[in-house]
Amino acid sequence: MLKLSRRLQRIADYVTTGSRVADIGSDHAMLPVYLLQIDKCPSAIAGELNLGPFEAARKQGADAGLTARLTVRQGDGLNVLQPGEADTVTIAGMGGSLMSSILEAGRAAGKLEGVKELVLQPNVGEEAVREWLLLHDWQLTAESILEEDGKIYEVMHAIKASDAKSRNSELYDGSFLKLSLETDTIFKVLKQMGPYLLRDPKPELFKKWRHELNKLDRICEQLAGSELPESASKREQFLAEKHVIEEVLLCLPTVKP
Repeated sequence: MLKLSRRLQRIADYVTTGSRVADIGSDHAMLPVYLLQIDKCPSAIAGELNLGPFEAARKQGADAGLTARLTVRQGDGLNVLQPGEADTVTIAGMGGSLMSSILEAGRAAGKLEGVKELVLQPNVGEEAVREWLLLHDWQLTAESILEEDGKIYEVMHAIKASDAKSRNSELYDGSFLKLSLETDTIFKVLKQMGPYLLRDPKPELFKKWRHELNKLDRICEQLAGSELPESASKREQFLAEKHVIEEVLLCLPTVKP
């Protein structure tokens, strides 16, 4: 039986038992192979664009004796999927902007027809993924943040629900933050930092955003040394962003590491 990394294990934990899974950008197909090995899913599709990982995924499935239940396909994003083939789609290990583009292209092509659940792990740009889920009425039901090998990851779980719009409206009500910021600013903060993660802050959340504040400090220092007129306005923009993040972190309950 495969042993998953903590990141992949968290994704696997979010998958609903009994669902047919399509893992997009599956690399070595470790996630779908594991889900089949523990009989959490009856069948799985592993999609991979590049030839090397595609062949590695096929070998992984064959070595595990799962060729009857695991279908490995080479293709771009959700193009490997036919409407109605999967209940759950998992996408992990890429930027949020690319992930959103894959989801949107798949939605427009009808590839998400019949999909009830998304489990998503963007490496960066989580705000873009939350934005896409909101735009297309997917209910965000859970978020996790974890650290592994010096990197911090966020994992999101979303379902297709008839009342997603009203549920998301409640979720993105930032009144719990007790901040004297504009409503639009608080809404952006929730998309950027995670509505569930802010409601139940973990040490990893503070670590991630303190690291982001350090990056903003360095950028502002560089811009301060520039004589270009646009540098001053950019610096003001970054300083304002830094101030908002600092305010948010200050208003959160502190947690022990």
